[in-house]
Amino acid sequence: MRAVLQRVLNASVTVNTQVSSIDRGLCILLGIASDDTIDDLEYMVKKILKVRVFEDEKGEKMWSRSVKDAGLEILCVSQFTLYGSLSKDKPSFHNAMNSNESKEMYTTFLNRLKQEYIEDRIKDGVFGAKMIVNIVNDGPVTLELDSRKFIYVDKSTSSSESNNNKEKIKSDKDMKKKEIEN
Repeated sequence: MRAVLQRVLNASVTVNTQVSSIDRGLCILLGIASDDTIDDLEYMVKKILKVRVFEDEKGEKMWSRSVKDAGLEILCVSQFTLYGSLSKDKPSFHNAMNSNESKEMYTTFLNRLKQEYIEDRIKDGVFGAKMIVNIVNDGPVTLELDSRKFIYVDKSTSSSESNNNKEKIKSDKDMKKKEIEN
């Protein structure tokens, strides 16, 4: 599962005339992959409720409280496009879970958030609908979460390792060449 988490002053989702909105809290854009499991879901619920992106009670010390600690609201929006790929000009969404399974997983995700927090502080849009999302980002603070915990690869390290490997291969070839000559 992937999520874009934004600390907001307010956020809303409009579908036709139906509006779901929150005041200060978190707006979560959630994407579900074709191979996500309940373990991915549980990881995301715990992480979203524990991540400390709000200041302390006095407003002095940043990164002190979670949405749960601060008693704030959460607006969730299903976002299959988080699993889009752009190998060509037209996006492909083959890595996103199919609609029926995804809807069930998304509903379970919302229910778990409500169980772990306060039910009436969890709001959402309409799954699968075309929505207008308004977000007033506070900070701005935007974080990416992924239940698979992708590893950052430092390209400068990769380049060095690649050059070292090339030098080793060249050295090995030179040694074999010398062996053949002798």
